[in-house]
Order: sequence, then structure tokens, then C-alpha cells
Amino acid sequence: MEDGKSLSAVSNTGAWAMNVVSSVGIIMANKHLLSPNDYAFTFATTLTGFHFAVTALVGLLSNATGFSASKHVPLWELLWFSLVANLSITGMNMSLMLNSVGFYQISKLSMIPVVCVMEWILHGKQYSKEVKMAVAVVVVGVGVCTVTDVKVNAKGFFCACAAVVSSSFQQISIGSLQNKYAIGSFELLSKTAPMQALSLVLLGPTVDYYLNGKSILKYEFSPGAIVFILLSCLLAVFCNISQYLCIGRFSAVSFQVLGHMKTVCVLTLGWLLFDSELTLNNIMGMAIAVIGMVVYSWAVELEKQANKAKFLSKTSLTEEDIRLLKDAVETASVKDVELGETKA
Repeated sequence: MEDGKSLSAVSNTGAWAMNVVSSVGIIMANKHLLSPNDYAFTFATTLTGFHFAVTALVGLLSNATGFSASKHVPLWELLWFSLVANLSITGMNMSLMLNSVGFYQISKLSMIPVVCVMEWILHGKQYSKEVKMAVAVVVVGVGVCTVTDVKVNAKGFFCACAAVVSSSFQQISIGSLQNKYAIGSFELLSKTAPMQALSLVLLGPTVDYYLNGKSILKYEFSPGAIVFILLSCLLAVFCNISQYLCIGRFSAVSFQVLGHMKTVCVLTLGWLLFDSELTLNNIMGMAIAVIGMVVYSWAVELEKQANKAKFLSKTSLTEEDIRLLKDAVETASVKDVELGETKA
């Protein structure tokens, strides 16, 4: 019994560590690859296509070996989801290329209030005052950091906004598709990755040329650049797999804490490796945003517990219900005795 608990703890820790290392690693690798001061591989859309090509290959191998099962999802829904997902990841890569690491990571935190607003508009979802308070704290933190970040530019800010909106809609779509077709996140990824890879590899070079005026055909692939491209693709696969492994292993609060740890790691490494400017206002904004995320995690968990208790109170039998049921059983038993058919 103790061995089973120890094995489970090691497994959970391994999944957690893989997610942290791969998520932070891919951001650092992409920043080296995309930065003009390093390898200047300014083809973020094409790079995303490479990521999904490798991920699609892993998904096909997974289905072929029986590790995952392929379930039916209508083609038009897969195409729509792939379009939104392409906009999400391409926007994130462009935001990482055009903005500082700090602003990139803080803009990702703003997805929480955006998701709340979109769910309220699309599904009429209501939130408790604790959740609203936490969202307000996150917005204040993001606002403080955005205003004081001197490396924000118009094109980078637009890409960040597009990435946040499309990523938020993607998260909502993932939940809808999983509930509608009873499909897991890894199985869904296996279905969408091939068409995402095909579209991004074909259209990526044209989109990248429009965005930065450079052609990938004229790029000189140095050995270092090739190594970082392969490393980025490998980390993308591990990042996706680790997210799948983490699903169901941790509570909502634990998984949010995992996100906070990644945020702190990315901000710290961005400052150490890329000389990102960290003023007092930047640090204050980041701290407020992270505190808001922690409060949000607590508020959401509190709301879930309240809804669960409310549901149980509605479904539980009252004393009056128990008395009526008891009277009905006794009456039925008396009738059975009169007929000589008592079941007891």
C-alpha cells in the first residue's frame, strides 16, 4: 500500500516536473531562436508548423501502437478548431518575438479575465464576487506592467491581443468539444495536429514574409539554428504530452500553482538570460498579477465547493421525505400481508 502511494507520488512529481521544464524550456529556446540578437529565425508561423508536424507524427504513432484511441469528430469542427488554434499559437510566437519575455508572460495571465468575459457572453456563465475580485486584481497587475514596460510596440501589442483572444476562445472550444464528443485532450490534439501542421507549413512562409519582409528560403541555417529548431520541436511534443499527463492528476488549485511556478521561472530566466529590464513598477505589476492568479484559483475552488454543497442539499432527502417514504413502505407491507404475499 505504501509502495503504491510512493509510486503515485513519484509519477505525479514527474508529470509536474516535465510540464514545468518543457514549458519554460520551449519559451527560452524560442526566444533564442527568434531573437534578432541570436539566430534571427524570424519565422514564427513556420516554426509553429514544424511543432505540429512533429506532434502529429507522435499522435499517429500513439494511435498505431494503441496508446490512444481515435474517436469521431466532424471534419468542420476540427477545421474550425484548427483555425482558432493556429491563430492562438502563431500569435503567441509573434508576441514572443516582438515583445520582451516579461510582457509576453504577463499577457498570457490576462487570458483569465478574457475567458471569464467570453464565457459570460457565449454561455451566460455567472461568477461569484470572490472570482470577480480576483479577476480585477489580475487586470490591475497586467495594467501596471503593461504601462511601464518600455519594450511594448504597436505590432507586438496587436499580436499579443490577438493571441490572448484566440487562445481564450480555444480553451472554451476544447472544453466544448471534449464534453460533446467524450474525447480527451491528447486524442483531440492527435486529430487536429496534422491539419494544423499542413496549413502552417504551407502558409507559414508567406505569412512570415508579410510580417517581417524576410523569406525563409534565403535564411542561412547554421548548425546552431538547426539544433535549436529541433530542440524547440522536441520540447513542444513534451509540453503537449505533459499537459495530457497532468490532466486529472492535480486539483484545480494545484494546477494553477503549477502555472504560477512557470511564470516565475520564465520571468526570472528572461531577466538573467536576455537582459530584460525589470523596474520597480514591472516587479510590482508582476507580483500583483501573480497574487491575483492565486486568489483566483482559491475563489474558483471555493465556488466549486459551494456549488457542490448546494447541489447535494437539493438532492438530499429531507426528514419529511424520509417519513413519507417510510409510511409508503409500511402501507405496502400491510397490503402484502393481507394478500399473503409479504416479501420480507
